[in-house]
Amino acid sequence: MATRIRLRRVGRKGQVSYRIVVAEHTTPRDGRFIATLGHYNPRPKEAVLAVDAEKARYWLEKGATPTDTVRSLLKKAGVYGGAARAKAPAA
Repeated sequence: MATRIRLRRVGRKGQVSYRIVVAEHTTPRDGRFIATLGHYNPRPKEAVLAVDAEKARYWLEKGATPTDTVRSLLKKAGVYGGAARAKAPAA
């Protein structure tokens, strides 16, 4: 099962916000998903980003590949990339 971590659009026209979800790579953008990892609202002056870091790391370890946009959001949240390696406890 190839899974992706991607954005799911919610909200009405002109009032968009997104949920960060794990979904099968073949499902549509707003279709069925497996798990919700957080949310992202780009509309306010200071964009709102909330990510459950533990769940996100779990799915990344399972092999879920984030989209480019989600990858950058996870880096900002400190879950993905160099910052994540520094924060992650040694195994």
